[in-house]
Amino acid sequence: MAALNQVTQITNLVKQVARDVGFDLAGIAPVRDFAELAHFPDWIAAGHAGEMKYMEARDPRGRLKRASLRAAVPWAHSVIVCALNYNTAQPYSTQINDPERGWISRYAWGREDYHESVMRRLRVVDARLKETFASSTHGVPSSDNTSAHRPPATKGFQSRCYVDTGPLVERVYAKYAGVGWIGKNSCILNQKLGSWLFLGVILTSLELEPDLPAPDRCGTCTRCIDACPTDALIAPYQLDSNRCISYLTIEKRGTIPEEIRGGMGRHVFGCDICQDVCPWNRKAPVTNAPEFEPRPELVNPALDWLGQMSAEEFRRVFQGSPLRRTKLTGLRRNAVIAMANSSDRRFVPLLKKLEQDEDPVVAQSAQWAMEKF
Repeated sequence: MAALNQVTQITNLVKQVARDVGFDLAGIAPVRDFAELAHFPDWIAAGHAGEMKYMEARDPRGRLKRASLRAAVPWAHSVIVCALNYNTAQPYSTQINDPERGWISRYAWGREDYHESVMRRLRVVDARLKETFASSTHGVPSSDNTSAHRPPATKGFQSRCYVDTGPLVERVYAKYAGVGWIGKNSCILNQKLGSWLFLGVILTSLELEPDLPAPDRCGTCTRCIDACPTDALIAPYQLDSNRCISYLTIEKRGTIPEEIRGGMGRHVFGCDICQDVCPWNRKAPVTNAPEFEPRPELVNPALDWLGQMSAEEFRRVFQGSPLRRTKLTGLRRNAVIAMANSSDRRFVPLLKKLEQDEDPVVAQSAQWAMEKF
């Protein structure tokens, strides 16, 4: 009974520290080979990860790491899942129709990359665990009253913090940590906060008290599937990255297949459509995190500005921003495709100029755009 009380105390402390550092949600999931993970190897084998080879990372035995956290990290017993709301009081992409401007996903409007924001908070939670609880062979602190004053644990206690880089499928563990259910658009949905959530996890050797999994509340709704302009949601809960606008505008290198460009609309970095149309986001609250306050120039940015951006300006404007991931070539390529999809002939002089651009990807995209005009 004493050990169970200790586990409950540790679990409550973890959640309290997570709230104290600004996380909106925190829950605990056990390390298990959940049913959802059984589909991951098939998803990889079908090529639905596109060029994201890091998703295919394998252990020395050749097993996909993300398919089994138990196999990838044998010492881990619990996963602490934290969520941070990034929604802002700005219109959704489905409410904007300005042919001269493109769309940057709302998560990238702030001045700091969310990886840094989430990781900074995770490390505080992790440090508090290490400061408060000494090691033991079972991963549970001893019952004396001096544990709060012990030095950081060195033996028996292990932990790792991850934001998008861990050997696990975060949304599956978020479900079993009670943070939210996996929606038909493959995003985590919370009944009160909606889906504008960044996830961060701490793997720990502590055997914490798990939360109950979140029930699926999507019901018969298929608005996200119906709204996807590139048919990336090939079935409920199934995403083909090769057709996803977020993947195409951020992860895809080189030229984008011509047959799918038209469906990309005026998106230049990421896509919010499947979240914009979700009924659970109608009353989603605004974030309290100041670093996600939108930079005005990134909300519906001018397409001609992006299409002509120099390397120096790209580095200056997007310093510390997640937009660095698409690189300058990708951003300008996306802007050119968006110009073509806008059908605004005011872009014709610029597109003619970009047909001769020194960047072959931009030049090819501009040539295709001019053919459309």
